[in-house]
Amino acid sequence: MYNVSILEYFQFRFFELSKQERERWAGMGQMYEYQLKMNPRNSRHILDNKTLFYKHYGDFFIHQVADVEDLENNPELAESILSNPSGKLVFKVSDGKCGAQVKIMNCEGFDRQGLVTFMKENNFGLVEEFIEQHPEMNRLSPSAVNTIRAITQLDDRGEVDILGCRLRISVNSSVDNMAAGNLAAPIDEATGRVSGPAVYSDITKPEQEFHPVTNVKIPGFQVPFWDEVLAMVHEAALAHPQNRSIGWDVVVTDKGPGLIEGNHDWCKLLWQLPVKKGLKSQLMNYVKQ
Repeated sequence: MYNVSILEYFQFRFFELSKQERERWAGMGQMYEYQLKMNPRNSRHILDNKTLFYKHYGDFFIHQVADVEDLENNPELAESILSNPSGKLVFKVSDGKCGAQVKIMNCEGFDRQGLVTFMKENNFGLVEEFIEQHPEMNRLSPSAVNTIRAITQLDDRGEVDILGCRLRISVNSSVDNMAAGNLAAPIDEATGRVSGPAVYSDITKPEQEFHPVTNVKIPGFQVPFWDEVLAMVHEAALAHPQNRSIGWDVVVTDKGPGLIEGNHDWCKLLWQLPVKKGLKSQLMNYVKQ
């Protein structure tokens, strides 16, 4: 038995599907064209670059974040980040993708100047306080911060629609991305409850009703602060409407939700696989507008 991604599986089995079934799935080329239309190159850069994202959407963050310029100009911010309750720091490069190029370190041993020097020498664009997730999210999976992917779409009237919400669940991993071997499950938008089992991107692994490490039941799991999550992504979607279709990564703490990042090239697999059906028809409604 060998590992094979869901994408490879569908490419291999594509000929077995009826034409009608094939047409329901949004593929790579279709997603590229769609997301380019919705999020033009001259405006998507504020989502592509983590430093720019922090500058444009910082009001939606619930944790402390700083770039080198902030640390050099604001000693109080540096001291606050270094004394954050978790005792840990998260360093990120500005253009990192899928949880790559992230380093977690203890605050101990750093001062403001040491922090600045370390970031410059290692090409880190941002430093953040390590987020302590909500106790319920920690009960589900404590190995990483488990985020919600909420996909928003602006219609032709500038109103916000939700294309889908998914819960990304870490499995003995310091990140929660499916590409790193973790799980994802569908969330009922109306209630914030997980509405089905979680799936891997590796089709040789079975779907999971219970978390394989913590044994917490996944279907029926209630995401905390759900109304606040929806309200926040609606507001964020309207903040820079030149980008119309965004996949938001949302963290939930005991103080409420906050943004981690926004993706102009949100993942078609994370969107479609947990619900086990193609969702291309949803996109076609907005292409025609």
